[in-house]
Amino acid sequence: MTGLFIGTQGFSFKDWVGSFFPPNASPNDYLELYSRQFRTVELDSTFYGIPKRVTVAGWHQRTPQGFRFTAKFPQTITHQRMLVDCEQVTHHFIDTMRGLGDKLGPLLLQFSYEFGPDRFDALAQYLDGLPPDLQYAVEIRNRDWYDTEICAMLAARGVALALHDLYYMPRREDVTANFIYIRWLGRRVDQQRFDSIQLDRRDEETWWAERVTRFLDRELTVYGYFNNHWAGHAPASAQGFLARLGYPAQTLDIEPRQPLLL
Repeated sequence: MTGLFIGTQGFSFKDWVGSFFPPNASPNDYLELYSRQFRTVELDSTFYGIPKRVTVAGWHQRTPQGFRFTAKFPQTITHQRMLVDCEQVTHHFIDTMRGLGDKLGPLLLQFSYEFGPDRFDALAQYLDGLPPDLQYAVEIRNRDWYDTEICAMLAARGVALALHDLYYMPRREDVTANFIYIRWLGRRVDQQRFDSIQLDRRDEETWWAERVTRFLDRELTVYGYFNNHWAGHAPASAQGFLARLGYPAQTLDIEPRQPLLL
């Protein structure tokens, strides 16, 4: 169980009140309530700006020991500057996220389609400049990258290729680090509300459950995050996936109590 971290992309959604959070839940309570059900979350808010140190300290304080945060690099770095002249903002971001202490998991560089393989050298150089004591994952959204040596380059640096289920990208199961980072995405046009499951994703989730089981058998730590657009309600997707793997719920000390449902 130690090496499995399944959760959602973000934790602060009003549509979850009454369907995941209690009906009277306050936004100030969302993270604490969330951390009673899952042991990890991917911070989406960091994509839009570097949080205040007091905010990071609050995240640490409101979650139990053993909880793990992952976080996106700010879009200033990945989308606007595309890794050019980013030393100062990168240092600020990483130094701020270190405030999570031992609750800090991998940091994700999520790139847009426009970030193509012509930036291979820029990506390699940027990764070489990151502090080596932290974990990093790279998500590419342009399939032309797979015609390059991207996996070998990442493996040489111990950086994970973020695996994702995105409608226009091929599914991959490359291992380039001692951990796996998976993101279950969806098309924004498919759902208008996020309070219940609206799409049947059982076939896709079976495929992924088989891969996650193999990763765990290899003693790789697995981080995986569902978004609301995947099937309509990220908490239910994450809980269902855990049940499929044999975990009827995910707390910090639970052990599997049923066989894999593949």
